Amino acid sequence: MAHAVVEESSMRIEDLFSVQGKVVLVTGGSRGIGLMIARGFVQNGAKVYISARKKEACDATAAELSKMGECISIPADLTTNEGRATLLDAITQHEGLLNVLLNNAGAAWGAPFEEFPEAGYDKVMDINVKSVFMMTRDFLPLLEKASRPSDPARIINIGSMDGIKVPWIDNFAYPPSKAAVHHMTRMFAAHLGERGITVNAIAPGPFKSKMTEWMLDNYQEKFEKDCPLGRIGSPPDMAGVALYLASRAGAYVNGVVIPVDGGLCIS
Repeated sequence: MAHAVVEESSMRIEDLFSVQGKVVLVTGGSRGIGLMIARGFVQNGAKVYISARKKEACDATAAELSKMGECISIPADLTTNEGRATLLDAITQHEGLLNVLLNNAGAAWGAPFEEFPEAGYDKVMDINVKSVFMMTRDFLPLLEKASRPSDPARIINIGSMDGIKVPWIDNFAYPPSKAAVHHMTRMFAAHLGERGITVNAIAPGPFKSKMTEWMLDNYQEKFEKDCPLGRIGSPPDMAGVALYLASRAGAYVNGVVIPVDGGLCIS
């Protein structure tokens, strides 16, 4: 591989952390962590595409975010070949490249171990692991077109602190699926770096979302007590890390899993 020439660039805050004009795709972007991240990109001048399985929710979120910037809804079921093809075709029709692919779409399934259904296990693995792999494979050409020596294309996968630390809740498919995402991130980083693409993961702790609603309704006080910072996460906590990884400041970060959990993984 030839040595890439990296041009010197500004070290001013507004340049180091800028995502102005970048084309970003956020899967599962209609709510929860995906919405937190999509809002952060939109507010900072990126052109953001969001995708989710439910058309009404996806369209409504895009309409809301479009009041503060540019956000386009492309509903699709990313667990199917047809859904991924629909999303890829729609973006390819409008964009010649993709700067940031943020794989956030995910699912969880809670049940006692002895009763855990095969259908629930398959659903979690299909959405959390297989779709991340297939999305990365399918969108690789658009990502390669966006890459520059000092500004690689970025893939950001959303893992979980449950993929790092064994949880105490009956949720037997979700933690292994997120551990798989973390290691897949490292494998992709090792293989795609030479193509000018960095791959990193964010491992969130507890944030308010539809997925965590039951857990926080019942155990928020416990999470806050166990957390060294004494609270659950807020939208700027999540958006800030994603913006960093997508900006010039994060251009040389590759193959890492960043816990964003207030220290719960070490407590």
